[in-house]
Amino acid sequence: MSDALTGQPPSTTTHPPHTAADLPRVLGASQATAIVVGTIIGSGIFLVPREMMRDVGSSSLVYLAWIIGGILSLIGAMTYAELGAMMPYAGGEYVYLRGAYGDTTAFLYMWTWFAVAKPASIAAVTSGLGRTLAVFPAFHWLGAHVLGTPLLGSQIFAIAVTWFMTGLNYLGIKKAGDFQLVFTVLKGLLILIVAAFCFASATGSWSNFTTSLPHATGGFTGFMAALIATLWAYDGWNDLTMVAGEVRRPGRSLPVALIGGLCVVGMLFMATNAAIQYILPAEKIAASQQPAVSALSVVAGPRGAGFVAAAMALSIFVTLNGTVMSGARIPFAAARDKLFFRQFAHINARFQSPSTSLIVQGMLSTILLVFLSQFQQHFELAVFSEWLFYMLTATSIFMYRRKQPHRPRPYRVWGYPVLPAVFVFCAAAVLVASYASNLQGSLIGTVLILAGLPVLWIVRRAYGASIPVDETNAA
Repeated sequence: MSDALTGQPPSTTTHPPHTAADLPRVLGASQATAIVVGTIIGSGIFLVPREMMRDVGSSSLVYLAWIIGGILSLIGAMTYAELGAMMPYAGGEYVYLRGAYGDTTAFLYMWTWFAVAKPASIAAVTSGLGRTLAVFPAFHWLGAHVLGTPLLGSQIFAIAVTWFMTGLNYLGIKKAGDFQLVFTVLKGLLILIVAAFCFASATGSWSNFTTSLPHATGGFTGFMAALIATLWAYDGWNDLTMVAGEVRRPGRSLPVALIGGLCVVGMLFMATNAAIQYILPAEKIAASQQPAVSALSVVAGPRGAGFVAAAMALSIFVTLNGTVMSGARIPFAAARDKLFFRQFAHINARFQSPSTSLIVQGMLSTILLVFLSQFQQHFELAVFSEWLFYMLTATSIFMYRRKQPHRPRPYRVWGYPVLPAVFVFCAAAVLVASYASNLQGSLIGTVLILAGLPVLWIVRRAYGASIPVDETNAA
């Protein structure tokens, strides 16, 4: 299979010659695990029980969706663990796709994440943080216009938080990694406290688990909608591979963090959902905008609701750090390969961070936050593009097993080739469902992805052929 744009065969490995300085390997297994757990657990677990109950109408099917979504995400993480341990370099999926399918596919992945998906995710997370904090009286100003401008206080707040987290990562991944570890542990404790309050309450009842919602969507359509909601809640496990070039002992740390982190997330998600259902019957879960807040309101009144809102805010804040951290590594990796503008490969001499990539990423996120309606449209498109590249990346494991059977693999995915094939099939099903349910948005998303081709042409004109990948440098 040749590269569609250059006519050259795809690279046989993905580690470029050391023509530029590397980012330092300073993240340990605990920090890597915190990136997985902290990035995945955002606001989703506090919100999706409502949508899931409306979709399926019963507790048993809600839990079935959580279990299947968790297993599917775990299979994806196991597949990525083999790829990441084999190729522990900055850029994650970009690296795997370049080695398997060539420059054009890798560039389009990078372009999609750089131009749409990551800035939209950052904008979504910071906007969600502002909306969560707006429930507190001290933050009511977030809903007001600022000094007669069309900008809301929530937009200014979201922009400020974006640049705060960008600045933290500018100071180096070690500081950002330590931040992620400390606050992920705190986030996990707060979630467990929320669950403990619910189960310790006399107002709860195990009979709530047998209640149902009469007018739920139901059937296969409803279950698939609930499953997609769980996949959205689990989303973010792939972000660790983007910073793999900065993880110590990646052959061991990456599989441990990806697989162990997802198991921790799954347990926290199931515990939180069970705690909510212990307090609220199905109809009240389906009627609540924020089921976790409603459950704690029953248990502890307004103070309980405030506690959950604070836990949500912290959870979102930690997710933002992982999102900013991972997103900047993708254009950095492409620029090192002469597949993007060389300025993005710049490493700050003092802080050893990909400073240009971080700054431009912050600027793109700021633009989306200023034009909020446009951001919402872009965020819908990101869902389609993410699952397209999840599917493509997972297929690359078959390419590497066939073309490079003797390459050292510190970790091999259990159940190969069945489990990776199951993930690819399910990712394709999610992709088809996304396309069918939002045809116009998906078509626009496809156009945005293909819009990267003229940019690649410009890069080729400016820098010539990309740096070839040398098998001898892949150790």
